Amino acid sequence: MQILAKHKILEKNATLLLVFSFIVVTIGGLVQITPLFYLENTIEKVEGVRPYTPLELVGRDIYVREGCYVCHSQMIRPMRDEVERYGHYSLAAESMYDHPFQWGSKRTGPDLARVGGRYSDEWHLDHLRDPQAVVPESIMPAYGFLADRTIDATHVRDRVQTDAWVGVPYSDEMIAAAAVDFRAQADPNADAEGLLERYPGASQRNFDRQPQLTEMDALIAYLQVLGTMVDFSTFEPDPAR
Repeated sequence: MQILAKHKILEKNATLLLVFSFIVVTIGGLVQITPLFYLENTIEKVEGVRPYTPLELVGRDIYVREGCYVCHSQMIRPMRDEVERYGHYSLAAESMYDHPFQWGSKRTGPDLARVGGRYSDEWHLDHLRDPQAVVPESIMPAYGFLADRTIDATHVRDRVQTDAWVGVPYSDEMIAAAAVDFRAQADPNADAEGLLERYPGASQRNFDRQPQLTEMDALIAYLQVLGTMVDFSTFEPDPAR
């Protein structure tokens, strides 16, 4: 009862309540933040994780522009039902080059963190053109217009340079070759030796089956890389983390 009586003093005095609330929040914040200053890196380095290719990066921008993140998260939580449905839980390193990241748990549609390689390019084409033809119960709108929007490499170098400014490890060579790599990834007849050296594991093909380079190419290239960079058959988490 004495504690409750003293607590009433705080409840009746707005200034005192504000001061004590600030103290509590400050202590809680310090408890959470202070340990981070003693870690060399808060994100565990994982073999295979690389920056997006220029085409994948543009595809990601289209994904964000069209609001795909509103209905699809890219974060598999370490819960049995999610792991069994979607695959290995998401690692922080897999999103380390995302600006902004696509985390979340609100899903009108399924999580896409590991959608890369699960479906063919043709499946993605059909799904984006007419979602209900592939998944009858889907409420997703059609995005067939992306196949009619051609894109060029005019601003690709600037786009890659922008991510480099915020910490994505694009080298000077990657930035200089951005336009070439952008076009080469969607052209199966192009010389992709440099592309594959700069971005190991990148796919090179005509993603939308059209002669021209379109926004559909870029979006499918992005979707097909999601969750494919880490080999989870050999991945072992750091026991110290």
